[in-house]
Amino acid sequence: MSGRPEVLFPLFSSLESLDGIGPKTARAIAALGIEAPRDLLFCLPHAVIDRRRRETVAGAVPPETLTVAVTIGPHRPSRTKGGAYRIEVQDTECAFQLVFFHARGSYWKKSLPEGSRRVVSGKLETFDGLLQMVHPEYILPENEAQSIPEFEPVYPLVAGVTQKTMYKATRAALQRLPELAEWIDREQWARSNWPSFQDAMAAAHSPKRAEDVSPQSPDRERLAYDEFMAHQLTLALARMKRRNVTGRVTTGDGALQAKVLAALPYAPTDAQKRAISEINDDLASPRRMNRLLQGDVGAGKTLVAFMALLRAVEAGGQSVLMAPTEILARQHLESLQPLAEEAGVVLELLTGRDKGAERRAKLAELARGDIGILVGTHAVFQTDVVFHDLRLAVVDEQHRFGVRQRLELGRKGERVDVLVMTATPIPRSLALSQYGDMDVSILDEKPSGRKPIRTALISTERLDEVIERLRAVVSAGRQCYWVCPLVEESEAVDLIAAEDRFKMLRATLGEGVVGLVHGQMPSADKDHAMNQFQRGQTKVLVATTVIEVGVNVPNATIMVVERAEIFGLAQLHQLRGRVGRGTEASTCLLMYQAPLSEIGRRRLEVLRETEDGFVIAETDLQIRGAGDLIGTAQSGVPRFRIADLERQAGLMATAQSDARRLLAGDPGLLSERGKAARLLLWLMRQDEAIRLISVG
Repeated sequence: MSGRPEVLFPLFSSLESLDGIGPKTARAIAALGIEAPRDLLFCLPHAVIDRRRRETVAGAVPPETLTVAVTIGPHRPSRTKGGAYRIEVQDTECAFQLVFFHARGSYWKKSLPEGSRRVVSGKLETFDGLLQMVHPEYILPENEAQSIPEFEPVYPLVAGVTQKTMYKATRAALQRLPELAEWIDREQWARSNWPSFQDAMAAAHSPKRAEDVSPQSPDRERLAYDEFMAHQLTLALARMKRRNVTGRVTTGDGALQAKVLAALPYAPTDAQKRAISEINDDLASPRRMNRLLQGDVGAGKTLVAFMALLRAVEAGGQSVLMAPTEILARQHLESLQPLAEEAGVVLELLTGRDKGAERRAKLAELARGDIGILVGTHAVFQTDVVFHDLRLAVVDEQHRFGVRQRLELGRKGERVDVLVMTATPIPRSLALSQYGDMDVSILDEKPSGRKPIRTALISTERLDEVIERLRAVVSAGRQCYWVCPLVEESEAVDLIAAEDRFKMLRATLGEGVVGLVHGQMPSADKDHAMNQFQRGQTKVLVATTVIEVGVNVPNATIMVVERAEIFGLAQLHQLRGRVGRGTEASTCLLMYQAPLSEIGRRRLEVLRETEDGFVIAETDLQIRGAGDLIGTAQSGVPRFRIADLERQAGLMATAQSDARRLLAGDPGLLSERGKAARLLLWLMRQDEAIRLISVG
């Protein structure tokens, strides 16, 4: 599939090829992300102004935009420089004034002579009891008034671009829209009662009432579906391409897995058993595995991942677990080492810190196949790291590995099976947009024996009570996290620095009881502080959010989060998951600064009411929107121009199953509908997908 189809050339030409757009306007419009006529089509109006002609302004309720024919009356110049220049006008029933500031009287005298007729359109307001229209948008002779649109769309603007410019530019772009064959499934199209792409586009740019600019209008819904469909086709093509890559058949006798399961003090949950079995099946198939293991805090992802790592060793191969940070890689090593010993498997750690002879020795063992499971950071990607027989890579990802990076991983051409695990429960719509190319296993139940965590909201004014509670917990031999929002005192933001809180707690609870860890410490100091807390030498760990992921201290039973109202919900949920890991009942205290905003209260209450990360993530999505939820820049979540991920999750799910179904029956997109879908991919700038389609 070589270059762009000719039928789309007019939509991808330069903006300056459109009537009325010169180089200066084209440069200004580019700030809206508009580079070609095609982009203008996807920049829809967000409101509509009714400019239908009325007989009179009598009975109007200012402020209101009105269009009316008037007779021009006396001019009343301003007494002061730059003041209001007023012109009295009269419609069939009512008099009002046109008002212009910084006006040249001679110009208006000439262009609006007394006694002449004009049609004016603008916002009618009252000032000192008088009706007036300040700087009307339109003032035209009656024989030219038909050029005022009855319903005027309101477009997003940037400096140097007016509504009139956008209106003209979008009309010019609409004229370039060719007839395109239908790419939507016939049944879906009929069931949804949607217009064709061309009709939907024309109608979306010519709204007649407020409902026409809502995401639920049939025109917008259809166009949103087209965006979702193109995105899901791209993901489905990537998935198909990857599944067509022959993987390795990795089967084991289950002996190592059985040894570890027998040594565990608890039985795996049904969700864990299901995920282990899905992964075993994937590994045994000749296709390459590309699975997402999604689990809430404390749902036992690590055990499932370890079972997969062991299966590769059972088959006579090697596996690798990649963590995003060194501290997490070490944590994985510590939690998995006892299990590896039960199974009699060699587990090693490789990070950027390994240097010289030690590193060379590890690399030699790896190349000989003496190391069965390697745990490391992205350092394991370096060229001098050579495996004897690598069969499985598990990526612990924390959103640092978007769709594009996975495509890169696939392009390396190693036939390694890939399992990505994420501890962040992701709302379904985002999971579909970010991981639609993957098969998904969800761990949605907690291992038995986990006690629920009590969550309480408490105002910062009650700090003394909290510290007293802490004193009691510490003297009973338990431990506590205290999370602060900032590291250095910032005058602009009234947040208590971690250093100050550390000093205060140390003074209250005693020397040697309180530890401190924050993001700006050298790694060695950070590790030392963490180790002291893990070994129980310090009882209270004052920290910034560096402890959010992965730290495991079963003896810690209290989590205090200061200024909880400024944290994200997902982040608070992750922090809360640091306690409740042992046999004792645990508490999470969310300290807020009063008064709380309505949204702030709603967010903290959802945490108090539920420990279900998926419910929390859905609430977060409703409150904050997709972009904020997972810093869009680094997350691999696509930005849609028309579609709305929060409100149209159902459409995204439909698009996913439709895209997969289409490709299952027509993998080369060569049928009539397949060719139309290719056009859709070109239209939506899905170059990645176009590259993935094998040349027809």
